[in-house]
Amino acid sequence: MAKRVLVVLSGCGFLDGSEVHEAVLSLLALDRAGARVTCAAPDKPFAVVDHRTGKPSGETRNVLVEAARIARGHIVPLASVNAVDFDGIFLPGGFGAAKNLSTVAVDGPNATVEPDLVALLKAFRAAGKPIGAVCIAPAVVVAALREGDVTIGNDAGTAAAIAAMGGANVSCPVTVAHVDEARKLVTTPAYMYETHIADAAVGIDAAVARFLELA
Repeated sequence: MAKRVLVVLSGCGFLDGSEVHEAVLSLLALDRAGARVTCAAPDKPFAVVDHRTGKPSGETRNVLVEAARIARGHIVPLASVNAVDFDGIFLPGGFGAAKNLSTVAVDGPNATVEPDLVALLKAFRAAGKPIGAVCIAPAVVVAALREGDVTIGNDAGTAAAIAAMGGANVSCPVTVAHVDEARKLVTTPAYMYETHIADAAVGIDAAVARFLELA
């Protein structure tokens, strides 16, 4: 039977939403493995960053509307999702995970997470269903659950924040997925390193494969 997977997006663009490469590679790996994917995102405003200059543009857009660009319009509000309908949850990275799904970007170890996402992550955790996360998204998972051995590359500040929130950063190459077997957390660093899309793809493929094995 095909695994039912919830993919949570945070917008569209690595500086203020989901990292497009990571999101597409995740969706591609899940599709190739035969998973049935539903994309979701919070229905809320966010401040836009100009991806050419790296500076705020002064615009405000909607996370759900922007994430629909990646999902080709097939997306639902995060608030409408129920964990019982899925076998696992997967979060691509991008700075939107740290600023639209949570306040990790500004609050570090004191971060809060979108209440709907907290409820979902706790429900998947309680049911023993796997949680997958890429790039900075593992920090969001730890912020929500206050536990977990995850990988976010070699960023010392984020690793320290994860430790303060009750988790631990595990050193992991970009082409490898780390599995916290006890908690069914599968993570890979992807663009937490300066890397090539081909190498990020290897790590994400590995993460999706292990994630689905646990589902």
